[in-house]
Amino acid sequence: MEHKHMLILIVVPSLVAAIIILLVLIYFCRRKKREGVSRDVEASFEVKERDGGEKDLLIKFQDGEDLTVYDILDAPGEVIGKSSYGTLYRATLLSIDRLTLLRFLRPACTVTMKEVVPVMELLGSLRHPNLVPLCAFYAGSRGEKLMVHPFYRHGTLAQLIRGGNGEAHKWHIICRISIGIAQGLDYLHTDLEIPIIHGNLKSNNILLDRHFRPYVSDFGLHLLLNPTAGQEMLEASAAQGYKAPELIKMKEVCEETDIYSLGVILLELLTGKEPFYRKPNLDKDIYLPNAIQSAILDHRVVDFYHPKILLSQNEGQKAANEDHVFEFLQLAMACCSPSPALRPTIKQVLSKLEEIGK
Repeated sequence: MEHKHMLILIVVPSLVAAIIILLVLIYFCRRKKREGVSRDVEASFEVKERDGGEKDLLIKFQDGEDLTVYDILDAPGEVIGKSSYGTLYRATLLSIDRLTLLRFLRPACTVTMKEVVPVMELLGSLRHPNLVPLCAFYAGSRGEKLMVHPFYRHGTLAQLIRGGNGEAHKWHIICRISIGIAQGLDYLHTDLEIPIIHGNLKSNNILLDRHFRPYVSDFGLHLLLNPTAGQEMLEASAAQGYKAPELIKMKEVCEETDIYSLGVILLELLTGKEPFYRKPNLDKDIYLPNAIQSAILDHRVVDFYHPKILLSQNEGQKAANEDHVFEFLQLAMACCSPSPALRPTIKQVLSKLEEIGK
């Protein structure tokens, strides 16, 4: 009997320990599978001491391994965009003869370095075919901060829509761009252990290549800004017509507010109109979702489709089906619902777009 008790005392703890080890292994395997190749990007840190004892920090990620502090600081560039919290430069890295997008973050607008570094490590680890990757991050001793991205020569979605390019109104191009944006956002919202909210989604933050593949930029940038700068970002989004109506403070951004902004972008693609515009002969500004809602009630929604959409057919691409165009409109309007609870999830949006685009 004593031997039996001794056996139980030995076997049971060993069995419990084995089960715990197995559960831990399963957890990490699932975690790795969920994150996939997207979080396998290693960061390397380089600290450079200048004359006078000043130190620079350079964090390098995939495709930025060969960069040096001098490459970044000595790169000749031109300003291509400004905001209240930073400046965008198109720069040429002389040592490797490559065009690069440099984002300068104003020191007065960012959080402390203690908070910045882990966010940069997170953003730099993300890789997806429809996201603009972060290749490197530089921080100088005077508080200056630079983010290094690839440069996309074919501009932004906003430029495509309003630049008179006929390609913008071809149905298969609209579907390709819409699905790509949704895939990038789906990755941020659902494929990571902790979802990343974009926080500033708009057509000017969607970059394009020559095949009209979209690349979502500026995701998570709000995490680097102090409350004042974050609020200024939100106010700019509101002035441009992308802010969800319930959103009051930048810290309240969530999946549903991103979906609202996505809906506005889908409406831009369909109509060719800006999200916030002044209607001729009326002394008031119009929000695009509100204007289309009124048009639906008045049975004149076809007036809002860009006239070339239903006629777009070339190079073997089939023309838009009017029923599919209306389904696309309905989906965009669902994303722009005044009630966050009624907006679809990004997976529902992506599934519907893929169905419409078949």
